[in-house]
Amino acid sequence: MDAKAGPPELLAPLCRTAEDPEWPCSRPRRSPCSRTSTVLGMLAVLGLGLVTLTYLLWQVPLPRTWHQHLEEVSPESWEALEGESGQQRDSCQLVLVESIPQDLPSAAGSPSAQPLAQAWLQLLDTAQESIHVASYYWSLTGPDIGVNDSSSQPGEAILQKLQQLLDKDITLMVATNSPSLSRNSTDLQVLAAHGAQVRQVPMRQFTGGVLHSKFWVVDGRHIYVGSANMDWRSLTQVKELGAIIYNCSRLAQDLEKTFQTYWVLGAPQAVLPKTWPQNFSSHINRFQPLRCHFDGMPTMAYFSASPPALCPRGRTQDLDAVLAVMEGAREFIFASVMEYFPTTRFSHPARYWPVLDNALREAAFGRRVRVRLLVSCGLSTDPTMFPYLRSLQAISNPSAGISVDVKVFIVPVGNHSNIPFSRVNHNKFMVTEKAAYIGTSNWSEDYFSSTSGVGLVVSQRAPSAQTGVQPAQEQLRQLFERDWSSRYAVGLDGQAPGQDCVWQG
Repeated sequence: MDAKAGPPELLAPLCRTAEDPEWPCSRPRRSPCSRTSTVLGMLAVLGLGLVTLTYLLWQVPLPRTWHQHLEEVSPESWEALEGESGQQRDSCQLVLVESIPQDLPSAAGSPSAQPLAQAWLQLLDTAQESIHVASYYWSLTGPDIGVNDSSSQPGEAILQKLQQLLDKDITLMVATNSPSLSRNSTDLQVLAAHGAQVRQVPMRQFTGGVLHSKFWVVDGRHIYVGSANMDWRSLTQVKELGAIIYNCSRLAQDLEKTFQTYWVLGAPQAVLPKTWPQNFSSHINRFQPLRCHFDGMPTMAYFSASPPALCPRGRTQDLDAVLAVMEGAREFIFASVMEYFPTTRFSHPARYWPVLDNALREAAFGRRVRVRLLVSCGLSTDPTMFPYLRSLQAISNPSAGISVDVKVFIVPVGNHSNIPFSRVNHNKFMVTEKAAYIGTSNWSEDYFSSTSGVGLVVSQRAPSAQTGVQPAQEQLRQLFERDWSSRYAVGLDGQAPGQDCVWQG
């Protein structure tokens, strides 16, 4: 007999019933043979149960990573998705948006996305009940920074539109970092005077970073996410990229949960929960992406977030999302980021952090994936970044099929030298042949471990019928290649380590 089962007299209470709880104690004493056969029978039942449990566990698949999910989606699965109907489709529509700095012309006929200023105004026009905005800081007017320049007008139009919506009793809730990066801005005071609810989040005391996210949720149905802050320079003087998703309540309400994590932390005497309540949990992630239609196109999508402390149960961490997209690539990885450091940026002394750097090297060396990295180069660029970029490019060996290319993108200052912290490529996106990633974070350790950010991962399959709409990853690839081949993208070869990023063209 199993020693863990105990002697027969301790097994007896297991036989009690609700009708006669004392029945085992009053039944006649059984023979040793009878007791032995009973125990053997129980062991047989337990053995059968273990066999059954083993079989069932064998049948249950383990959670799939994002790239495994993409690889395992068969043509039949896409066709099944094409046949879904009703609420699950949610009539979603994705539009890529960008801002191109003034006096930075592209070649005629080049691919382009919808202008960001126009897209923001159109998104605000859809608002009927609520607008929730997360932004690092606000600076929508020229006087905020003591500049009188006509390029501030689109930002001022956004601020005026928000005031008009507040006057129509549309709710505006704003989560922003405290302390503010733009100390002279009066935007939030003006909006609060019209009824806006504003919470300034002291993120440093909670996670050691800042609230660096940039997204909107409108009416719980529409979304903006991208690199642009609520800054007039983001509309006319800085190169930005993002996405607007219309009529997609399931994704919008999922992103709203991330907004609510900021909102809670912006309350007086707030504390960071050890475990976030269940209502903050997400059921949409890299293991279970939303599967629906965007403009009739079968789509898988999810939002990620950083830092880990602001990822309730079920939320994919932003670093994991970036790595999953990289791991899924079999042909190419194209990334456009403002900064690239395989270290920390805001801790002293800096720590080495090669996670993303190693992932790119492994993709290029281990799977022969073509890697292209386009990094911003502006007046505020830290020149210590260049040795890391050269080191990454150094593993390139075309004769062995290893392709790693790095360029820097320089926005000419021209006659805009009076505008501080502008004329820079602020993009934060990546694209492979399988997926598009649009984020809010630069590529160094702090942005994933302590600073808040979000990422949107989308994978689309073109429908069998020609609709004129290309998958998001194809649209983003074309925008990347436009920038990569432009005259403002400069190779590292021949550049001095202390490159000052001043356009020489």
